[in-house]
Amino acid sequence: MKVDLSVRFAGICLQNPVMNCAGTFEPEKSCVDLYEAEKLGAAVSKTVTLNPIIGNPQPRIMEVPGGLINTIGLQNPGVKNFVREKIFDFVKLGVPLIVSFGGKSIKEYLKVAVILQEEAGNYITGLEANVSCPNVKAGTIFGSNAKLLLKLVKLLRPEVNLPLIVKLTPNVTDIGSVADAVQDAGADAISLINTIKARGFIPPGLDGDQWIEGGLSGPVVKHIALQKVWEVSRVVDLPVIAMGGISNVSDALDFFRIKNVRCVAVGTASFNNPKTMAKIIKGLGGYLEEKGYANWEDFKREEVI
Repeated sequence: MKVDLSVRFAGICLQNPVMNCAGTFEPEKSCVDLYEAEKLGAAVSKTVTLNPIIGNPQPRIMEVPGGLINTIGLQNPGVKNFVREKIFDFVKLGVPLIVSFGGKSIKEYLKVAVILQEEAGNYITGLEANVSCPNVKAGTIFGSNAKLLLKLVKLLRPEVNLPLIVKLTPNVTDIGSVADAVQDAGADAISLINTIKARGFIPPGLDGDQWIEGGLSGPVVKHIALQKVWEVSRVVDLPVIAMGGISNVSDALDFFRIKNVRCVAVGTASFNNPKTMAKIIKGLGGYLEEKGYANWEDFKREEVI
């Protein structure tokens, strides 16, 4: 039986429901070949901002049991340089492009969104508003405040014709109320979770003798992510891109068993094995075939609880 892995997500038609997490894939040739990028359902850019950001000082990454802590700090060339140069590396991949974007203020978010839409809208399939980065100053100010996020998305909505996805932070006490605000403001979809605020101590002799504070990702966060995604799915009707600790087919299927999850994104696992996303795509096809499901609708009908 031929299995159809394609999925419609927020008006976007994808060949399969697997993509990378923002900031974990760059479209350089070596990376493209290793990741088998042409097989992805979509490619997601690193978060772009109004002005270039050099990022945080070293050390930026610390491996911990079950994952890693990163404090990159949204290093990027700025939106103008992105649309003039970087975006064309993504276009060459031949898969839908979702551009992650951020800002320090509502005004900056609006400016970046307008530039992306007006100067590169023909190349972009969707926009992901990152309101959830824990390793820049005030990185979660919007994502942790439902009223402020409602205002931001309400102002973004009339400026953006492209599908608008909002990426939520897990670093809140009531993620359901935040997701509800996103839906009320008119967003097309939600993605979650971003990394979890964490701290680690770097012993002397490695990169010094100091603390690193940033975002925790990797297999260690999977079950926290499942809980957060489940909470959101019970509150809103928006389609969801789920992420957080996905390392294999079994992990991905766990997220797909949650009602509103239409896609999954893989991040840290690809650093350990760049073929992870390709393996998950192949494995999902194998699972659907084994179970006698012709497509994702069959899967959802039978396995969503």
